[in-house]
Amino acid sequence: MTYPPNVRPAPPQRAPEQPPAPTAASVPPQRSGRAVVTERLRAAATTEPGRLQIIGAVLALLVVAFGAVTAYQISDRATSADDVVKRSQPLSADAANIYRSLADADAAAASGFLAGPQEPRAVHDQYVADIEEASRLLVKAAANTDSSTKSGHEITTLNQELPRYTGLIERARANNRQGLPLGGAYLRYANQKMAGELLPAAERLYAAETGRLGQDYDSARTWPFFSLGIGVVALAVLFWAQRRNFHRTNRVLNHGLLAATAASVVVLLWLAVGHSVARSDLADANTRGQQSLDVLNRARIDSLKARANENLTVVARGAVLTADGKSDKYETDYGTGMKALVEELDTAAKLAKDTHDTAGSEPVARAIKGVTEWQSRHRTARKTDDSGDYDTALTQIIGSGDSTKGSTGESFNRVDKALRQALAHEQAEFTRAAESGRGALGGLPIGAAALAVLGAVAAIVGVNRRLSEFR
Repeated sequence: MTYPPNVRPAPPQRAPEQPPAPTAASVPPQRSGRAVVTERLRAAATTEPGRLQIIGAVLALLVVAFGAVTAYQISDRATSADDVVKRSQPLSADAANIYRSLADADAAAASGFLAGPQEPRAVHDQYVADIEEASRLLVKAAANTDSSTKSGHEITTLNQELPRYTGLIERARANNRQGLPLGGAYLRYANQKMAGELLPAAERLYAAETGRLGQDYDSARTWPFFSLGIGVVALAVLFWAQRRNFHRTNRVLNHGLLAATAASVVVLLWLAVGHSVARSDLADANTRGQQSLDVLNRARIDSLKARANENLTVVARGAVLTADGKSDKYETDYGTGMKALVEELDTAAKLAKDTHDTAGSEPVARAIKGVTEWQSRHRTARKTDDSGDYDTALTQIIGSGDSTKGSTGESFNRVDKALRQALAHEQAEFTRAAESGRGALGGLPIGAAALAVLGAVAAIVGVNRRLSEFR
């Protein structure tokens, strides 16, 4: 092919060169987010503004963490203290009252039977009131207890057996009104059900509820060590930051850091003092209230059981013997109950003396005096009955007509009245101390959280004030 003069053919076009394929060695490694953050922090730490920003973030984080942990731990302890006042102790008291009502009903039933075919109206009304009270408290306990728990199982047992017991008592009364000796057998059978099934179930219920009360006590009184530890660390870092600021600027005060330190000190002192007061008051509630309540409840129940056995001794007239066949069962049980009663009253008197509780020791002293008189009159009645003078012995046990003057019944009533007064006093002491302990924690969770937020803001403001000097 020919071309005109001065015309040159265009050079042939080359295909564009492709860049070489990347090799594994030429691809930069992908860095994780954590590595990037670490590198930035290292870069920031090489300059004073960067270091100040890191310090400010750490201070704010520590102060907020201190407030958050304090609010959480104290809220948990305040809830336990509230449970002590509103849930576990009332349930423990209700369980004790169920136990007492059942024992009192059994004693009243035996007293009414001994009085003859027409039992005194007051005795009958007392029996009815005791059964109604036990039934009401069982309904209340069932509404506040999970049926799958140990307490729930005992409540179910009591609800099942109580109607059977009352049915036996009604049969005993019906036969007694007709003058049939079968009434005594029904009464003894009812007492066996009460002593062998109902009262043990009530005692287990009381033990379970008292155990739950103890758990709430322990939870409310546990020291918040984690919160205290974070508070100490936060204060230490705040003091270090202010010391560092002083050495670098010769400025004694940084108002923001000083405010953050003051807020942290207030929270730490509030935490330490408030929880110490709460622990002391709750311990006082346990020592001056619950321990005495436990002893006095058992003393009153033992006195009621002893009274029932004393009455049944006269009803059975030696027909029921102990397992070895040598002694009267009801008289033996009476002696065992009175021995326990004396020991419990001695313990209650010692507790009152140790706590310098004069008002609490006075009714206990009267109860002890009444027990001594009761035992003396009982021995006299037993000698009279053993000599064959049943009518006189019966008068010495229940009195004549509606009067119990000079009888063991009078002594029992005196003991029971004194124990009721002692229980009322100890319940008031418990409520006062427990509510005081709960109140010592009130406001601390919200106050700690609010002060922590203010402290964190103050720390950031203080650091930013220093950062502004570099702009």
